[in-house]
Amino acid sequence: MGFKAALVRPFAKQIARRIDRWSADAVNAQQQIQRELVATARHSAFGRDHRFDRITSYEAFREQVPIRDYEDLKPYIERILRGEPDVLWKGLPRYFAKTSGTTSGVKYIPLTTESLPNHFGTARNALFNYSARTGNGSFLDGKMIFLSGSPELETKNGIPTGRLSGIVNHLVPAWLRTNQLPGYATNCIEEWEDKVEAIVRETHDQDMRLISGIPPWVQMYYERLLAHTGKKHIAELFPNFSVFVYGGVNYEPYRAALEELVGKRVDSVETYPASEGFIAFQDSQTEPGLLLNANSGIFFEFVPADEIFDDRPTRLSLAEVELGVNYALIINSNAGLWGYNIGDTVSFVSKAPYRLVVTGRTKHFISAFGEHVIGKEVEEALQQARAGQSFHVVEFTVAPQVNPPEGGLPYHEWLIEFDRPPADLEAFAKAVDRAMVEQNIYYQDLIDGKILRPLKITVLQKDAFRNFMKEQGKLGGQNKVPRLANDRRIADALALWRAR
Repeated sequence: MGFKAALVRPFAKQIARRIDRWSADAVNAQQQIQRELVATARHSAFGRDHRFDRITSYEAFREQVPIRDYEDLKPYIERILRGEPDVLWKGLPRYFAKTSGTTSGVKYIPLTTESLPNHFGTARNALFNYSARTGNGSFLDGKMIFLSGSPELETKNGIPTGRLSGIVNHLVPAWLRTNQLPGYATNCIEEWEDKVEAIVRETHDQDMRLISGIPPWVQMYYERLLAHTGKKHIAELFPNFSVFVYGGVNYEPYRAALEELVGKRVDSVETYPASEGFIAFQDSQTEPGLLLNANSGIFFEFVPADEIFDDRPTRLSLAEVELGVNYALIINSNAGLWGYNIGDTVSFVSKAPYRLVVTGRTKHFISAFGEHVIGKEVEEALQQARAGQSFHVVEFTVAPQVNPPEGGLPYHEWLIEFDRPPADLEAFAKAVDRAMVEQNIYYQDLIDGKILRPLKITVLQKDAFRNFMKEQGKLGGQNKVPRLANDRRIADALALWRAR
């Protein structure tokens, strides 16, 4: 064990014990956070507008604080951008996390002094907890790579503003900064393909032990590394590589391809960060799901996903959730976000402690015929059908084909990029369709009732999704292709890269 691993070991064990304590009492932690948030923001403009002085219970909170998205909150955000203090929270934010929205254009998410530990502290705790529970702290004695956005920040009325991952780069403590790659200049490169090439040149001969990033872009990094060095596997370059940290997308569709590139299986730690807050993290290598971050300045609410667009949907606290129900996630935080719908859906797999899985996006689904297919279902169907096969799925998305140009019944079109196509594409499509029927009773009824015909797979050319994302100006970083959509905008754009 190296010096840093030995130094951190007792602290890591202490953090693991703290996680055990608050996760066993998560409901009380949530109730306390709700009271503290209301008390602290009572004299803010938002607190006055929503009569926080009258809130004495969660029931009163639900009545006074409506569910809203960014557009609804935007008038308050714009006041802060003009330099007004005490709007959503006390004082002014320390930073603005700048992110792109599908309907709101650029979004500015406040990060306050109180909310910053939620972001960086949770990331640290997730890694130290992993180390304490597995005994693997060796990654602290080598190099660690964090594929992130540019750390260069602009200012909005004196408030530093940039991508969350770039902001977090400024919060890395000095003792860890010597382990961190790539360097500042490389991280500042905006063009993603140029950035990946620079990262490859900077890291190919280093003692890389921990790699972090979104799976599809880490895959791109691995492929460029192997092309640059002529090696067969990443393990030949980085023999001490032992931890892969990821978030943003489900790892399972990528796992087999990434492990084949690495040449061995390495531990993975899943995280669930967002600009609005660090929601959950993987606390166990043996239990499913991510531990809800219930003691870190966020009060969570949960709305049954099929009610999220209702005028008065059911709103539940953590104490009221049930296992296996698809919920839209609502947050209230010490960054000044109130009744905020972040657009994700989750389902709990455990209540002792509270662990969840991300099931999709509230706006990413297919229900052209009332089937309400969600992201989790298409990912699991593809994974089940591919089990035991020798090919890999590089990337995919699904869309309805309501008026097939070839005539006949409508269907769901799966646009898939393979590393090499299945030997029997028709049999594979049937396997995927069977898996979908098993998961979604509404889809099954539509197939059985001859309203839909079984799904159709369209094979795309190599790098189709990368080329598509590049054309959209969204290659790299935290950007990812939606797994499914209720219209054909993405599907029709990808038609340019159909395999010939």
